[in-house]
Amino acid sequence: MNEKVSFFKRPGVQTFVSSIICVVFGLLLGFIILFVINSKGAVTGIVTLLKNFMNYPSQAAQMKYLGNTLVKTAPLLMCALSICFCYKAGLFNIGAAGQYVVGAGACLYAALALKLPWIVCLLCAGVVGAVWGMIVGFLKANLNVNEVISGIMLNWIGLYLVNMSLTGVKELSSPYTLKLATVNPSALMPSMGLSALFSKNQYVTIAIPLSVLTAVLLWFILNKTTFGYELKATGFNKEAAKYAGMKEKRNIIVTLAIGGALAGIGASFLYLTGFEEWSVAQSSVPSMGFNGIAATFLGGLNPIGTIFASYFIQHITSGGAYLDKGLYPSQCSDLIIALIIYLCGFVLFFKTVMNSRRKAPVKDTRFKPEEKGGKTE
Repeated sequence: MNEKVSFFKRPGVQTFVSSIICVVFGLLLGFIILFVINSKGAVTGIVTLLKNFMNYPSQAAQMKYLGNTLVKTAPLLMCALSICFCYKAGLFNIGAAGQYVVGAGACLYAALALKLPWIVCLLCAGVVGAVWGMIVGFLKANLNVNEVISGIMLNWIGLYLVNMSLTGVKELSSPYTLKLATVNPSALMPSMGLSALFSKNQYVTIAIPLSVLTAVLLWFILNKTTFGYELKATGFNKEAAKYAGMKEKRNIIVTLAIGGALAGIGASFLYLTGFEEWSVAQSSVPSMGFNGIAATFLGGLNPIGTIFASYFIQHITSGGAYLDKGLYPSQCSDLIIALIIYLCGFVLFFKTVMNSRRKAPVKDTRFKPEEKGGKTE
């Protein structure tokens, strides 16, 4: 007879409650920081951060800037899915940030230098990101090099290689690459009518629904296919998977290749909309790949939950730009957002706390010989 599971013991409920706790703690710390700096504007400041696009008075403006938030949510979601997919296989893909960078470089070079259409540029980003992930996977599978160390090193190698490769397609008077709409309009991802829903926001493209469909597909692969089972089995115990006949080395390389492709395509979902240009002068890896770690854990390591977590993180990140700079330093919004993102990593901790309970002492049922007359027979 199956024991009835308590409502708060269900994994989905625990993930949701844990995520809410982390968000509330982050906002509370953010409010305390605002209160210490300027107590009069603290309540207004935290509300402004949460409202984001709703700070605009007209509905048309609200829809337009909601579209901007969604445009940046799509690449964040893809980076989060990259990390989530690899984590399910027992690998911490901190190199998603570098895979995102080389994906951006590949799609922009294909679009600006080679004048290729958007679908080919997107595929270039995915292939180069996959190769960047395969390097980490090869080192892990064959030389037992920790994927965190090799991933971090490749992040910086990728950044400087991309800066060098895109130098020839940048504007003369600035460090930013040429605008896609001017140089190669065919490289812009199509909107297919989505822009009309967001006050004719030209940057709203099919990248948004494609990222959501990717999350659903990954959930299906991980939970409903033999391939997903093998990847998770390899992650749980590599030696046991090998003993069961699974090719554990191949699984490690394939997992990180898929993770790299997801992050690389995520970069194309941003840069092929024309929303931003790449700066060849930047000396730090874009935060998109690192924010994906927070979105992954806030979503409870579930591809579906990661959709909502990615939107929330991008929502508060965009909302931070509306804080009153006359009351608070410009870095204040970044600090609050960093605190919330940092606390997102404690979702699994709160789930563990909810699962922990005092267990009744186990009764000793081992066989004991009967005693007669004070002696044991």
